[in-house]
Amino acid sequence: MPTLEFKGKHHIYAHHLTVPHRPLHVDESRSVLPDNDGEPIALTDQNLIIHGDNLHALKALLPHYGGRVKCIYIDPPYNTGNEGWVYNDNVNSPMMKKWLEENSPVDSDDLERHDKWLCMMWPRLHLLRELLADDGAIFISIDDNEVHHLRMLMDEVFGEENLVANVIWRKKAGGGQDSGYYAREHEYVVCYRKTDSFALRYRTVERTERDFPQQKNGRYCRFMKLEKWGANAYREDRPTMYYAITDPDGKDFFPRAPDGREGNWRKRPTSLDDNHIHWQKRKGRWTPYEVQYLDELRSNQRILKERTIHYDLATTTDATRELQNIFGSKVFDTTKPVELVLRQVLLSTHPDSIVLDSFAGSGTTAHAVLALNKQDGGNRRFILVECEDYADTITAERVRRVIKGVPSARDKQLREGLGGSFAYCTLGDPIDANSLLKGDTLPSFADLAAYLLYTATGISAAPQDIATDRDDGFFYASGERDYYLIYEPDTEFLRSHDAALNLDRAIEIESKQRPAVVFAAAKYMGQRELTDMQITFCQLPYE
Repeated sequence: MPTLEFKGKHHIYAHHLTVPHRPLHVDESRSVLPDNDGEPIALTDQNLIIHGDNLHALKALLPHYGGRVKCIYIDPPYNTGNEGWVYNDNVNSPMMKKWLEENSPVDSDDLERHDKWLCMMWPRLHLLRELLADDGAIFISIDDNEVHHLRMLMDEVFGEENLVANVIWRKKAGGGQDSGYYAREHEYVVCYRKTDSFALRYRTVERTERDFPQQKNGRYCRFMKLEKWGANAYREDRPTMYYAITDPDGKDFFPRAPDGREGNWRKRPTSLDDNHIHWQKRKGRWTPYEVQYLDELRSNQRILKERTIHYDLATTTDATRELQNIFGSKVFDTTKPVELVLRQVLLSTHPDSIVLDSFAGSGTTAHAVLALNKQDGGNRRFILVECEDYADTITAERVRRVIKGVPSARDKQLREGLGGSFAYCTLGDPIDANSLLKGDTLPSFADLAAYLLYTATGISAAPQDIATDRDDGFFYASGERDYYLIYEPDTEFLRSHDAALNLDRAIEIESKQRPAVVFAAAKYMGQRELTDMQITFCQLPYE
């Protein structure tokens, strides 16, 4: 009987490349589409909920979203042995398919469950990395069962130099009783960036009287020591900042370093008036402080440096209540709270970013994105992928309800509805050589053009950027060349002479005086002649 082993990236990556491309098809009956005065809205300008295997869905997203996703949050199976998840990578071998059927679901008795989990995650992480923008980051929820394997996997795919943090999230106040030893009360959120172009967005909060606990002249203020402390606190570090001022006793006062040696000033006392200097006497020695008044701040915002322990966020208990509140009854045993996901999205996106979750579950990520947009007026878009049958009845249904409003919600904004829309998508028939040769399920011109453009060049183009109304087959222009597709989704056309690149077409393309790539079923000219005309020919379906 064959076994599944984690054999390294070349084996697994080659395996995922064999997965065919399947275009997205919108199911309007399950969508919440925006009112745009009857005008169509491009798919890439909408929120998406995709029902289908996430390996296929991620491949389907590449032609339009490659390198454009700012934030990825995923909550994959934790592989605890109690979930009963199914390992299925759509393998083609009948023998392997039979073996997978006999050895699913993956449970605690499966001695290869860690291998299977790694094999499941590996190709998906590669695709997620391709979708991620250079200044983007990926956040992965995980627990002790696989966090060590995940870190090694992420180091391979993203590079260990791109680890941002391994955040600890306190999931359960007071701990749980799921261990015979310690009460486990935390899980992890592992964060990696794609490149060093990523920057964490710090949160800000309003400064209040609590931040300025002293009072002077009837005004809220705080005292900051004028003598420098910490690094470079000695006279020799900044000689010009070592000089005397007069203390309340009329004596010369020189700055001292924390260890008693000659120091220097943090800020020049001579630049401050009497209202902005405060003297305190301790152990017979005066110490001067700068007075900072709350009402004199240029900005009332205080920056919060993000910490690697989330102990101030909602718990799994809160998440369960959130979902019960939306549906009126318990629908999931485990889910993440909106606040946890919202925090990651807030830290890593700007108001127009794209956020992706390819293990969507109950739809928490979409809820978080809509809630954050409501808070700051942003226009972030979400893409959810869920393979289970509840993609419509739970994942999408939750999003429908939070868009329209949940009457029993405590939060006022959620009661009134967070607003928004989404297109509910399924995966179409595969685009591959066999399906094109058989002619049973031919893709549309736009779907095939976008797929060919991405696979040939790595260019990710929005649907509105793909021309579909040109008689000459032109569909896209990059900075250096044009792209043509001679194709109609009709077997009679593909068998006819019209489907071939002929001399007349070649001359017309050459007249544009730009290098060109032409995809077609056949050509009536030699490549040497086409090369002289700056035309590269790629034959369908093999190219």
